[in-house]
Amino acid sequence: MPNRLSTAVSIVVPFHNEEGNVVELYGRLQATMEALDCEYQFVFVDDGSTDLTYKLLKEVALIDPRVIVVRLRRNFGQTGALAAGFAHSTGDYVIAMDGDLQHDPAEIPAFLEKIEAGYDVVSGWRSHRIDNLLLRKIPSRCANWLMAKLSGVNIHDFGTTFKAYRGDLLRQLPLYGEMHRFIPALASFYGASICEIPIQNNHRKHGESHYNLSRTFRVFFDLMTIRFLMRYMSRPLHLFGRLGAINMGLGSAVAVWLLIWKVVAGIDVLQQHGLLLIFAAVLILVGLHLIALGLLGELQVWQYFNRSERKPYAVSEVIDQHASRKLAIATGMNA
Repeated sequence: MPNRLSTAVSIVVPFHNEEGNVVELYGRLQATMEALDCEYQFVFVDDGSTDLTYKLLKEVALIDPRVIVVRLRRNFGQTGALAAGFAHSTGDYVIAMDGDLQHDPAEIPAFLEKIEAGYDVVSGWRSHRIDNLLLRKIPSRCANWLMAKLSGVNIHDFGTTFKAYRGDLLRQLPLYGEMHRFIPALASFYGASICEIPIQNNHRKHGESHYNLSRTFRVFFDLMTIRFLMRYMSRPLHLFGRLGAINMGLGSAVAVWLLIWKVVAGIDVLQQHGLLLIFAAVLILVGLHLIALGLLGELQVWQYFNRSERKPYAVSEVIDQHASRKLAIATGMNA
């Protein structure tokens, strides 16, 4: 990569109670970006810190005009903080990283080199993790394998924040929940090219980790959301209609079987097989509800892709002498 990078770069870093890391991270980031000799900005997001993190960030912003500090009213989580940072970034390339010094700013040029080569998303890969085996390594490896299989994006590490993006693509992606880790999957849905580079996984110097095992379970629910969005966002009836048809088919089959048995054997179906009859009715009703849900979803999709400008009235004629006079003057001037 040439020494001079012609494209502006935004570095987005969320902070939550990282007062011991702010100054050192800023110094290392600044040294790295100055060596690249390019236009850059730092977007630091204070995600509801209760220590001196915001005070230190504010002091950094006062001495360096290239630093933008976004303070959130409360702790919205990593996805919310990153979304706020992305919204305030202006660079053609955007690099996201954590504020705990576990990501080395010296690796930023490697990300930019891949972006310059034409990739839309460059994801970091902690190929040699230093975390606890049972609490971090094994759950993370299982989750990453499942994410890769269900999303169709063949990368090893969805969990790391250390990634580089093309800004125009990134700002089109909706982020909520824990969706920041699924940005590569969302980007692939839009046809983005994705690659992966190995990164270091450094020990935390200051503060405490905000990771806990419950986050792993939340990720699985978000993974289900991503799977649904990627396969059925524009055709929800294909999912709900299929499930509804299966339920209605099973319920109808049971009901027909009971009817045939009643006609042939003359049994009292309600007396001898009342529960089975109720079960058939419930299956049919559930099927109808699922199909209705799919149709409502299709309506929402239609409204999403076809923003209506319709009004609750129909105009036959408009008489506006002022507008007619302005039109006549404009026509005369053009003539």
